[in-house]
Amino acid sequence: MPELPEVETVRRGLQSRIVGKSITAVNYNWPKSFPNSNDNVDKFLINSKILGVTRRAKVLLIELDTEYSLMIHLKMTGQLVFRSKADNFGAGHPSDSLIGELPDKSTRVILDFSDGSILFFNDQRKFGWVQLIPTIEIINVDFFKKVGPEPLATDFTSKEFITRLKRKKNSAIKAAILDQTVIAGIGNIYADETLWGAKIHPSTIVSNISQKKLNTLFNEIRVVLELAIEKGGSTDKNYVNADGKKGNYLNFARVFRREGQACPRCSTQIIKIRVANRGTHVCPNCQKVKT
Repeated sequence: MPELPEVETVRRGLQSRIVGKSITAVNYNWPKSFPNSNDNVDKFLINSKILGVTRRAKVLLIELDTEYSLMIHLKMTGQLVFRSKADNFGAGHPSDSLIGELPDKSTRVILDFSDGSILFFNDQRKFGWVQLIPTIEIINVDFFKKVGPEPLATDFTSKEFITRLKRKKNSAIKAAILDQTVIAGIGNIYADETLWGAKIHPSTIVSNISQKKLNTLFNEIRVVLELAIEKGGSTDKNYVNADGKKGNYLNFARVFRREGQACPRCSTQIIKIRVANRGTHVCPNCQKVKT
């Protein structure tokens, strides 16, 4: 799955290119990629105007002036490719479809705009989808009802973060921050990076971590995610940014995939272990388990 920074770079690219455009036609070749009734498509998608592009956790939302929205999940191999006479870009899984002639064998959904530009949704493994839903009903989708707060939201505070973590007081801290019901959008890369930044061992039980350390973790999450967005995300999850360039956050990673290398803080050799059923990168000197 993509992590929050990768999806956010996709969102920003779409926001700058498709807002204000009118959709004149839609074509699809795989019903599971576009699970919508023809009646709803005709009434609420065709001839609609795009008002904005938002993101909730790892899901993209394209809001329409018909009071409906397109909810898009790229899953493992999805990509969005915009083509016009003046501007071309690809975002998502970096296969040749980003730069090749489209549609191709991976194309599942095509949106035509009134100005002649086109948005392609490609997905090799067919796990992603584009769903048309009343905008007012988005908050009632099971996933959105369960998912935790956005870590970069201005109204998300350290106090709320710690309160939510303490509901998982008997869990390892890495498992807790990977839990999408606790906080949205954090995956393996950024869990390792933020825990290293806070000097917390990933297997430490939440109840054994001080308030001060949890405050530091909250701040690290925000700093690391903002840096990753600035750098266009990582290439680890097969994502490129909105201009079709590979994300380069891993060039700046401090611990993730650095096993065998010196910790940039203390020079101890970084090791790879397993925590929360995930490969986990840790400095055994900076990140000692608190028991």
